[in-house]
Order: sequence, then structure tokens, then C-alpha cells
Amino acid sequence: MRNELDGITKGGHVHQNLDTATVKLPGMRLVFAGTPQVAADTLATLLDGHHEVVAVLTRPDAPQGRSSRPVPSPVAQLAADHGLEVLRPARASDPALAARLAELAPDCCPIVAYGGLIPRSLLHLPARGWVNVHYSLLPRWRGAAPVQHAILAGDEVTGVTVFELVEALDAGPVLATAEYRLGADETAGAALTALTGLGTRVLIDTLDALEAGTAVAQDQPEDGVTLAPKLTVAGARIDWTRPAVDLDRQVRANNPSPVAWTELDGERFRVLAAVPVADTGLAPGELRPGKREVLVGTGAGALELRLVQPAGKRPLAAADWGRGLRGERRFG
Repeated sequence: MRNELDGITKGGHVHQNLDTATVKLPGMRLVFAGTPQVAADTLATLLDGHHEVVAVLTRPDAPQGRSSRPVPSPVAQLAADHGLEVLRPARASDPALAARLAELAPDCCPIVAYGGLIPRSLLHLPARGWVNVHYSLLPRWRGAAPVQHAILAGDEVTGVTVFELVEALDAGPVLATAEYRLGADETAGAALTALTGLGTRVLIDTLDALEAGTAVAQDQPEDGVTLAPKLTVAGARIDWTRPAVDLDRQVRANNPSPVAWTELDGERFRVLAAVPVADTGLAPGELRPGKREVLVGTGAGALELRLVQPAGKRPLAAADWGRGLRGERRFG
């Protein structure tokens, strides 16, 4: 329902600072905060559990498509489908939001990719605080794009951290973690899907422990902090003088968004999947189409294109696209 605020593992290993109760408790009152599909997936699982979700907090409806018609976030849509109250202030600092949360009197506010700062004035409102699900092993990769930066850096292991929300960015005491081993060819989208399922399980265990009074939070270490800002379209542009192994990571980290790209004949050319191969003698950016593959030279080794999207066309297999190439071609 609307209210007055409308418009304003693949091999995971869990480390938990908690001990869930053996006695079934009645469940806590939750206000869930989140916006994108990964948050909606977590919310869907919570709705099937014994804790009571009494409302959701999400970002305002955003313009989408050519019509720029405002569209509810995935969390807002799922909540509406279940008859839940949806709070979507333009700013979380809106006094009306604080007043409504006080009225709802949640025991805890789980938060997954809300996309906005929760101000100090709201942090004390839930009896057991705000608990955030973050897709890295904190303090490594604090920020908006932890999965993408883990892939860019060549991390073999990442994971999920559930922590108490504080004012500083992703710096709160840790309640539980779970490790996840990244596949050699795994994209950010695939990893995030797996981490969402893993994170949801850890969150539910954490909520159960908070209800039982058995959760123990541990401060994050001061060493090992790295930052993971949101990826940009400009940063997704491929520099063919870099080694093929780095470009492979760039392609996977930017899939599904914003997608790695280069230029061909003055037009943007997107690369959705590729693999590094041994040195072929090709100059950086130089194309070599074959019957079954398309190779591109890099600063060290070559990149075999697998899935591409020329300007104005749908994605297609690189080998199919390469059959139409004539003459010497080079990416810019």
C-alpha cells in the first residue's frame, strides 16, 4: 500500500560470530531496505521465513525506457505484490521517514543494496539496529561495486559479510561472513547471483541469532581496507595496450553492466565475453578473424572474442561476426 512517504555458494565457507537458538522464537518485526533485483531476491526469501516484514524502504520510482516513465524498483514491486507498505522518500533524512519508522517500531532493519545513505538519526530506531549484507569479505572492497572490483583485481576468493550499519562506509562491526571462490571465467553477474543466495542464508542465520540474543559483533581490522567505487562507462573502455589477462578481467567485471567496449570504424563496439590466449604476434588492437574465432592483439598475449555486440545490433557470437570482416582491421 502507499503512504505519505510515496514520492518524497559455490563452495562457500561460513564464519559466524553467532550461535542460532535451538528453540523456535516468534520472529522479529523487520523493515527491509533495498532497491535492485538482488535485494528483491533476498526479500522474497525473508517473506517466506518466520520473521515479519512490516514494510520496505526503497529508492523512489526511476524513469526507464524511451518513454522515461517512472518505474518502481524491484523491491517496491515485490512489496506491493505482497501488500506491504512501501516507504520511498527522496532522501532518507526526511523527518517523515523517521516518524514512520518510529511508529512501525521494527526490531531490526536488514539492508541490501539500498543505494542511499542511512543517516545517524535513523540508526538507533530499530531495537537491534540495521544489519547490512555486503558482497565482499570486509574490510576488503568497501563500496558500491565489490564483486566487480574483486574480479578486476584477480581475487580468487571473495564472499559475503553481514555487519552492523554505522555512519562510515561499510565500516561497522562484523556479525558473520561466508567465503566464495570465484571461477576463472565467472562474470560479475554470475558471481552476484551466487553471492545473493549465500548472503541471504547468512542474513537469516544472523537475524535468528539477533533474536535469540546470541549474536556477537567483532570490529573490522584497520589494515586491509580497499575501496570499490561504482564502475563507469568511461572506465569500461578497453585499452588494448594492457595485458590480455587484465582485459579478460575487465570484460567479466563489466558484464552485465556497464559492459566493456572499444571503437571500430568510429562506432562503439561492445565485448561481452572473451578469453586470454597465448601471444599471437598481433599488435595491440589488431584483429585476426578465423573460421572459428576472432583474435585481438593486446600488450601481452591476445584476447579471443567470444560474444560481441556491434553498434546498433544484438549480441552475437564473435566467430559469426568475424566472417564478415574484410581487410586489415583494428580496434581503437
